[in-house]
Amino acid sequence: MRIALFCRSLLSDQDHGSARFLRGVAAELDARGHDVLAFEPLRDLDAALEGVDVALVHDRSDPELVRRLGEHRARTDDYLLFFHDAHRRLLTDPAAIVRRDLAGYDCVLGAGRSLCEMYLSRGVARRAVVWREAADARLFRPLPDVEKERDVVWIGDWEDGEQAAALRELLIGPARALGLRARVHGARYPERARAELAEAGVELAGWLPSHLAPDALARARVAVHIPPRPRDARRGGAPALRPLEALACGVPLVSAPWPDVERLLAPGRDYLVARTGAEMTEHLRALLADPGYARGVAEHGRRTVLARHTCAHRADTLLDLVDELLLELPGLAGDDDDLDERGPPSGVRRCRPAHPRSPLA
Repeated sequence: MRIALFCRSLLSDQDHGSARFLRGVAAELDARGHDVLAFEPLRDLDAALEGVDVALVHDRSDPELVRRLGEHRARTDDYLLFFHDAHRRLLTDPAAIVRRDLAGYDCVLGAGRSLCEMYLSRGVARRAVVWREAADARLFRPLPDVEKERDVVWIGDWEDGEQAAALRELLIGPARALGLRARVHGARYPERARAELAEAGVELAGWLPSHLAPDALARARVAVHIPPRPRDARRGGAPALRPLEALACGVPLVSAPWPDVERLLAPGRDYLVARTGAEMTEHLRALLADPGYARGVAEHGRRTVLARHTCAHRADTLLDLVDELLLELPGLAGDDDDLDERGPPSGVRRCRPAHPRSPLA
């Protein structure tokens, strides 16, 4: 198939956390023989969609582009059109989603079950399928030959308010109390934050390109995750991408809690939960003192990610959805035996004729 991605950027992660996930899905589709195109700023719409079988539009795309694509799809049956709500926009900014007018879209790819249910119950979309962001296991993987140089690593930007308070309690305080060799990668750290980190002996290493993140994780014995803002059940409770990537790298993870209402990960087995600074201190002490315990937590988390939460799994979901929708197009009615004998009609291609599951699945 020819698949077009419309997104803010596929190359830059700046203020666009979904870029890593989209790159991983694009790489997976490309490896399976599909032709994947990415349009950042958009050129001529008709030219971009020429010969395309599937178009996927990210929620950070310009609202005018979202509207125009929906209108274009309404005039033709040449391709399928999906809207990817990675940031739960219908929950956080419903008016903006309504203004985008998704009537011409074949399906919404939503970041959680409750989000998809809301798209359907409010009549905003005709179909909605759960499509959570996942780790690119081609990039985020263990690097056993890399030497451990740090006790703890955290990758994240500074944000004032509750997140800054959590950082002080769950990273700076425990690092000081245990005398840890800790490193922070991120941007937007004001001078007062830099001083706090330095006073606690925490190294601030600055912004980290995504392709270097596996190496940074491999050099630490433990990774810490502190969500940038409180996560609640209304937002679906899905984990952020960073902890999935740390687990894919085979690094034991200690995280501030989120209400994982869909039970995507197993707290206490896939990762450890620290609600307070005291709990974080004890978890870090235990993991650093017992390599066998740390290895067991890391291996359990990695197995879960490789079994459920990789870009290969999301590519499978996308391709299965396309096949399902193609079967509903006019001219494809009939039983499976008839379809196998005569194949799809001219101009319609089955995207997964007999494609095996990814070995990462």
